Amino acid sequence: MVDLKRRHFFGAAASASALALGGCRDISQTAWWPEVLASAEGLTKGAERLVSGSWALAPEFSKADIAPEFRANGTLNPNTPDYNAMVANGFRDWRLQVGGLVAHPLKLSLAQLRAMPSRTQITRHDCVEGWSCIGEWTGTQLRLVLAQANPLPAARFVMFYCDDPMGGSDLSGSVPFYYESLDLVEAFHPQTLLAYQLNGQDLPVPHGAPVRVRAERQLGYKQPKYVHRIELVKSFDHINGGKGGYWEDQGYTWWGGI
Repeated sequence: MVDLKRRHFFGAAASASALALGGCRDISQTAWWPEVLASAEGLTKGAERLVSGSWALAPEFSKADIAPEFRANGTLNPNTPDYNAMVANGFRDWRLQVGGLVAHPLKLSLAQLRAMPSRTQITRHDCVEGWSCIGEWTGTQLRLVLAQANPLPAARFVMFYCDDPMGGSDLSGSVPFYYESLDLVEAFHPQTLLAYQLNGQDLPVPHGAPVRVRAERQLGYKQPKYVHRIELVKSFDHINGGKGGYWEDQGYTWWGGI
């Protein structure tokens, strides 16, 4: 009986994952599709962590596997006055703010982030659109930054706020900027980086300079570019649409594990 239950659980999880990754644009516009994704989310998250464990590593590759050109996706240049000014001065004025439910709020320069212990990993980027690409990423483990900030017991999620405008406007008339989140398990995972290099070179603008998130067990939309602020929160209720990310507020599932 136990085996049958487990078989049913994993079969349902696989089916839910297939639906979520299908990328069918037509059904994504239906009223019921977001509800299907939401119901699958808890199942796929539970299945992944039950099978692989909370600290299991994503596959890593050799230098021979690195793609000749790593494909850039999404926003390729925020092209705002503030961002352009930072690019012009080599991001000397850029600061990463860390706040919310932490005992010690931080404000780190790029030089300070680079001075922390680094990790380099060659991993595969999987996009929800169906393509993949292998690249070498170097950066500071997010867990080291969060440890400095000392999360409070109420903290459950890490929000990332970015410099790339998404077009249009929200209810207040302001242009929305990209935002995304991870739970603390993914945030403290050893392969979750604040990456500042791609293939041994400073992170290019199309890939999120000066810093982007690499969460190697997650799909691409869970790995935001152009990060400038991190906030630890108890819930998403007060953040825009309340689903934990820009695309999630448009109907994507919050759990983007692979």
